[in-house]
Amino acid sequence: YFRGMSDKREDNLAIGLSMDAFAIAICKGLSVRKLLVRHTVITGLWFGGAQALMPVIGYFLGSSFRSFIEAVDHWFSFGLLLLIGINMIRESREKEEKLDDSFSAKAMFPFAIADSIDALAVGVTFAFEKVNILFAALLIGVTTFLFSAAGVKIGNAFGSKYRSAAEMAGGIILIVMGCTIVLKDYGILG
Repeated sequence: YFRGMSDKREDNLAIGLSMDAFAIAICKGLSVRKLLVRHTVITGLWFGGAQALMPVIGYFLGSSFRSFIEAVDHWFSFGLLLLIGINMIRESREKEEKLDDSFSAKAMFPFAIADSIDALAVGVTFAFEKVNILFAALLIGVTTFLFSAAGVKIGNAFGSKYRSAAEMAGGIILIVMGCTIVLKDYGILG
């Protein structure tokens, strides 16, 4: 749909970009005692909105900043995911159960930014391919919204039975995701 008619590569791109958001949403769902519909909507809006906005920004930045963005996107994502993951592991080990079940802007913004940095770089490449950026951003945003909303629900269902172990696992998953981003960028992982 990006250049005219459907191209499976671009359809898969929307799904691929949403997978990190799905994993992070699962981890966020682990921290919620009682999941409400608004939690799934808020999660979907934060991740879907960021994933839709970043390619648009990248598209307009174009090639002039491409080398800078590609040079640091993996480190920025790694740093945010590492900090969030370490915090989840720390909280899982506390005797007093203190869960970060906040869906405030302060809680959700770091997750959304860490997840969508790669979409910024994708937006830069869209500028070279003359992609219909509005349609592409809408497709990416809606796909990410749906995966994120489902992810927070799945994480909550799992976490209600095994909260401490699940939070520890969630923190480890985020740290591994951050490491994977860096390793892929350096060609160590395929």
